[in-house]
Amino acid sequence: MALSLLWLSIVPAAAADCAADAPSPPGGRFAAVTTFFDNEVATGKLPGAVVLVEQRGKPTYLQCFGVRDVTRRAPMTPDTIFALRSMTKPITSVAAMMLIDEGELSLADPVSKYIPAFASVQVGIEAVAADGRPVLKRVAPIRPVTIEDLMRQTSGITYEYIGGELIQQAYRDADIFAGAFDNAEFAERIARLPLARQPGTLWRYGHSTDVLGRVIEIVSGQTLYQFEKQRIFDPLGMTSTKYVPDNDDERARMAEPLPDDTVLVDSERQRRAHPEWQSGGGGLISTITDYARFARMILGGGELDGRRYLSPAAFKAMTTDHIGPGSGVERDYFYFPGDGFGYGYGFAVRTEPGEAKPPPPGSIGELKWDGGSGTYFGVDPKLGVITILMQQTERERGRDVPAFKKLVYDALAASD
Repeated sequence: MALSLLWLSIVPAAAADCAADAPSPPGGRFAAVTTFFDNEVATGKLPGAVVLVEQRGKPTYLQCFGVRDVTRRAPMTPDTIFALRSMTKPITSVAAMMLIDEGELSLADPVSKYIPAFASVQVGIEAVAADGRPVLKRVAPIRPVTIEDLMRQTSGITYEYIGGELIQQAYRDADIFAGAFDNAEFAERIARLPLARQPGTLWRYGHSTDVLGRVIEIVSGQTLYQFEKQRIFDPLGMTSTKYVPDNDDERARMAEPLPDDTVLVDSERQRRAHPEWQSGGGGLISTITDYARFARMILGGGELDGRRYLSPAAFKAMTTDHIGPGSGVERDYFYFPGDGFGYGYGFAVRTEPGEAKPPPPGSIGELKWDGGSGTYFGVDPKLGVITILMQQTERERGRDVPAFKKLVYDALAASD
């Protein structure tokens, strides 16, 4: 049976199994969002999704679509657990900024102060040998990699699938995911690899936040999860946010990608094969209700329910563009913040409408990030809006995340 036909035979009615207190879309203004995800599920593009929109502290729209897993057929619910992938980065960045806020860590510190192996890091330069073969020369960095470089993705550390072919080959040859490893071992492996560019010169997505997670461990004297649990998850009430499910109930609540979404299936298999690795760049799992607590704190300028997590100065530093004009930082094809966005410390920051006609929806000052599993969140201080999409798809995320955002802003505009 074709996957799409199989899908139609097992999927429950969309949005029927959300929480009993989930708000209905008032006046039908979010009807287009509902229709979009109904169709995504019905046509077999997605297993399911959970969507939340809040405005000025009120849950304006919360809907669940489809199932967690096509093999188990359990419906999506607000307590479904999703692999966040890179939506882990803002949380780890907040954890680091807490230490900076307290004077335990400095943006200007060289990473080698905490991880001595980084004192020997080199930069890979693609060159041509005398016989015409491409070769990767290693040269000294113009300056040390700093904590700020890790925070703003300008360290020169990349991912094994981003950048020049010789750099990618160096990452593949190093087999950095072999065997068992924790944050300490992983940071050592990264330090032995060539940087893709000189520190501070290019926004380049990569394992920077994973290395930052190790720095947090060294400074705090705790594992990354222990620190984040004590300082962020427990105070915010994020009870399902962690690196590894603790019990059968949590494992049963995990959302899974479609079996033929092979990139994500393979990536998730690799992630789960390393429960000992607390990846600060992409290892957390969470629910939409948990992540909403984190997003509300960000909307509140680093404060929620009378508790302050970041000082106003630290919060402003995190949410200010640090790679714009005058920063000396270049952008290339792999600039994921996107049109109209700069980058702070762990968040994309909307700085201008952008070049697209019409410009992408949203407000100046908007903060956002997403993950390779299709997760997305946005915080729009001007409108007082939080938008979160939880799903598990690599194949469709490049299409449905921008479509979702446009539909939400169309609905918000219609309510004004």
